[in-house]
Amino acid sequence: MTPAEKTSLAKGLALKLGFECAGIAQTEPSPTNAYYRQWLAAGHAGSMTYLHRNLQLRQNPAELLPGARSAICVALSYHRPETPATASQQRSTGRVAQYVRGADYHAVMRQMLETLLQRLRDRLEEPFEARVFVDTGPVLERELAAAAGLGWIGKNTLLLNERLGSYLFLGEAVTTLELEPDEPVADRCGRCTRCLDACPTAAFPAAYQLDASRCISYLTIEHRGQIPEEFHEQMGDWVFGCDICQQVCPFNRRAPLATHPEITAEHIPERLPILDLLRLRSGEYRRLTQGTAGNRARRNMWRRNAAIALGNAEDRGAEEAAGLEEACQDKDPTVRHAALRALGADRR
Repeated sequence: MTPAEKTSLAKGLALKLGFECAGIAQTEPSPTNAYYRQWLAAGHAGSMTYLHRNLQLRQNPAELLPGARSAICVALSYHRPETPATASQQRSTGRVAQYVRGADYHAVMRQMLETLLQRLRDRLEEPFEARVFVDTGPVLERELAAAAGLGWIGKNTLLLNERLGSYLFLGEAVTTLELEPDEPVADRCGRCTRCLDACPTAAFPAAYQLDASRCISYLTIEHRGQIPEEFHEQMGDWVFGCDICQQVCPFNRRAPLATHPEITAEHIPERLPILDLLRLRSGEYRRLTQGTAGNRARRNMWRRNAAIALGNAEDRGAEEAAGLEEACQDKDPTVRHAALRALGADRR
């Protein structure tokens, strides 16, 4: 087969497997390499020290696999309908980001990509090597996806597809196959700044720039220590992740909903009782996060986040106050700090 025929075959198989879109990128150094180093030096990665490792691999995809020529890039939607919370729910429950509610996308997409590669091997006469990545390796995924024409990187630094929006999981198969690269698509954000304006913690120093150390998703999922008090109030009722900059995006308002059955399964509800999370025990944590990406945040982090959300809740009842009083004696310093802050500065 010619490179064009192999490319058409790979994309067609990807779509048949359930990916919303697929494209091809060359395995050449990223044009954002200099900015990425500046971003790290500015401390915008917060406590995510792993982003400082394997810089050469992150910035040069060809080094991820000997003889690599192409990257097959795919996207899978996780867009769900949102149900407005009642007044009671706003007082007593915490919100979770859409991406964590279904089955663990790492496992789902890895299996889909491995199946794609096997079907390619069944159809192609030439042998080839490939390596699969789904948010787990030293890969600048959004840059590769943008290079493959899957969308453009929006002002909130997420990949945006004109038809599908930004609620997208990304994955790649770096391969020795010679495939035809796709052309990048034009930036369609225009003058819109809704995502930047809506961020409660001012995590965007400028358009197309994210200070992750201020992002609610980072604070609730990635940051292991105490959350700085300056962000507590702005976190509102988010207990795992944040979707605000996506919720306000015009492209997401008209984007189709996800259809993959494992991704749309309801493993973790849209809202969780905050008091239950604050008192979350080990077995309950395992049942809550089993088979999902929710275990990215440890049990004490879910509880820490719940204490902050409870501190932001209006009209707390006696039971909620008692839960915070208990948490003020907790052995975990991050939970204790959050509970003390929730009850007021006079308790610290």
